[in-house]
Amino acid sequence: MSLISKIFNSHSNKGGDFYLGISHILGFKPKNIDIYKKAFLHRSANRKDEDGNPMNYERLEFLGDSMLGTIISKYLYNEVPLGDEGYLTKMRSKIVSREHLNELGKDLNLIKYVESRISKSHFGDNIHGNVFEALVGAIYQDRGYHYCEKFIAERVIEPYIDIELLEGKVISYKSLIIEWCQKQKKQFHYNVYEDTGNDTLKHFAVKLSIDNIVVSKARATSKKKAEEQASKRAFFALQKKMKKA
Repeated sequence: MSLISKIFNSHSNKGGDFYLGISHILGFKPKNIDIYKKAFLHRSANRKDEDGNPMNYERLEFLGDSMLGTIISKYLYNEVPLGDEGYLTKMRSKIVSREHLNELGKDLNLIKYVESRISKSHFGDNIHGNVFEALVGAIYQDRGYHYCEKFIAERVIEPYIDIELLEGKVISYKSLIIEWCQKQKKQFHYNVYEDTGNDTLKHFAVKLSIDNIVVSKARATSKKKAEEQASKRAFFALQKKMKKA
């Protein structure tokens, strides 16, 4: 029995439970189940292979990210023959956005199989998308491009992708606000500061000012999230003006 099989068989995924669960998610039978088990090993598990190399899902996540981008690019290239490079790039970004990948991971309940020393309640949303990408990488390693494309078609493209709806989906409200301010020659400033208060986790607050007037405020666990939330609120407050521009 391989090292990684021993690891998983000593925890909650005993016997064939993991194999059956993953087979159901994939829609086909894995050839090498150990590859998929590695796709669910969190860094905190602190596992190493027989050569002493760190063993977790991050390398498979890297591979899966590349495969997902390639397959979605091919789909868009064939599906939208009139789309130019800029359009296709923007649409691909919407499909493989972190928000979308997190939704996919949640829908498939992939976190159920994650092996970690950290309580799952302490994971952020990105764990769902990270593991989804690792799973795609595992499929490619185990079965090759054809099965990888088949899985993405059935689990991503068919149930989730609507070109017309995606065209109207906003990826970044901050980018929209900045672009509008630049076109209208308006000054803008994101004033970000720590605002932990009584929270256990560190929080950041942001005030977004346009032409020296505060138009929105927000608070989140990272500067990036706080800025995006403030930008979203500003967008809905100013969208009538923005549409006229």
